[in-house]
Amino acid sequence: MSSNTRSHFASFAAYTPPPDDPSYAASTSKNASRAWFPSGAASASQQPTSYQSGGIPTFNTSQAGGLGAVEDAEAESGSNLWETRHGLRVDLLAAFAYVLGPISALTLLIVETYNDFVRFHAYQSALLTTPLVILRILASLLQFPAFLRTVFTLFLIIPSLYMAWQAYIDASRNGLVRFQIPFIGPLAERWVYEE
Repeated sequence: MSSNTRSHFASFAAYTPPPDDPSYAASTSKNASRAWFPSGAASASQQPTSYQSGGIPTFNTSQAGGLGAVEDAEAESGSNLWETRHGLRVDLLAAFAYVLGPISALTLLIVETYNDFVRFHAYQSALLTTPLVILRILASLLQFPAFLRTVFTLFLIIPSLYMAWQAYIDASRNGLVRFQIPFIGPLAERWVYEE
């Protein structure tokens, strides 16, 4: 075998200790920061942060996904599930999406660009109320009997008011749970997700 042929075995790099190893940190510098932490976090505390690096395990705390995890994640990411573009209340905007049918839904889709909960209800309102409004207009244009036009009007108003109430309740009491109408809700959810 010649000396210039490559070996078929893997080559390995030399061992370097992890950056959170105390002996390694002491040999390099006392103010060495960990590369995977933001610059301010390393200087604030030199305590180990995970149980793999010698820290104390956390149970049922925000670091473990327990109490306060959502609030901590929102604070770290800089986004807030309750924040809207113009500082209005989420529950009122979600309910307003159903009040004027396609007009309020389209208005919210144009104006509100920050909050996915409001945008979901605007999409769902547009998908629900637009066909119902078209049916009601056609019933008037085609001179349906007055009783049938009243039924179409109620068929438009009752679901819209129910969905406005449901969106308001979901935002104010249930922690932004999205009430989905069959077939329409998953489509609205997908549109919000794809934005």
